Amino acid sequence: MKYALAIEYDGRAFAGWQIQPDQRTVQGEVQAAVSRMAGHEVKVQAAGRTDAGVHASGQIAHFETDAARPLTAWVRGVNSFLPDGVAVRWAREVPEAFHSRFSATARHYRYLLLNHPVRPALWAGRVGWMHSALDLDAFRQAGSLLLGTHDFSSFRAAECQAKTPVKTLRKVELTQFGTMLAIDFSADAFLHHMVRNLMGALLHVAKGNERPEWILEALGWRDRKLAPPTFMPDGLYLAGVSYPEEFGLASEPDPRFGLI
Repeated sequence: MKYALAIEYDGRAFAGWQIQPDQRTVQGEVQAAVSRMAGHEVKVQAAGRTDAGVHASGQIAHFETDAARPLTAWVRGVNSFLPDGVAVRWAREVPEAFHSRFSATARHYRYLLLNHPVRPALWAGRVGWMHSALDLDAFRQAGSLLLGTHDFSSFRAAECQAKTPVKTLRKVELTQFGTMLAIDFSADAFLHHMVRNLMGALLHVAKGNERPEWILEALGWRDRKLAPPTFMPDGLYLAGVSYPEEFGLASEPDPRFGLI
């Protein structure tokens, strides 16, 4: 049998999702917990490999097992073996054809940014921070120019292993909640550090350093070394993953999570 899991986690205590030698990772913790519940070693694969310090409210993963357990066991039972900061939200039985990564049709990220003169305390590590005033209209204008299918090499980390830098960006949407900003990004897939690099460039515009149309120049350079620095990981969340309707999985960020 094959199961899909929706997982949320606070990325501050982990070296990212993917298992790495001598590092504490989310995949390592989830895989160990699922294996204990199954009674045998299980491999858990996810839709996206989030980096160190990056969070998730809607990571999707899958695993296979012959162990007969109720769905509640793959949620509450697995959670009983997981450390604080990681939890399974739901479990679903899925067809053999399902793959959390390769069946996905879109990924949804949300960046939470506190725009306030004073750094956060309660939100420290869970939101980005910008102390200077921002031109939100300029941010939105620049973001809209990035929509569509483009070569995003200017926003691709040097260590990115994607076969192509061409991706289709479907949404860049900024919503304001007082001094908290929520920026939603949706695409068919993302390059390594792509959202954080886009944030760095869009904030460069919002701070008044360039006009919104400059973002197209940066896109056209196709050279990461010429673009603004990568923005901090603190406020980045993998908020949801979309799949074809045949798999019956929720595709949008869960509204119960409010800002996240």
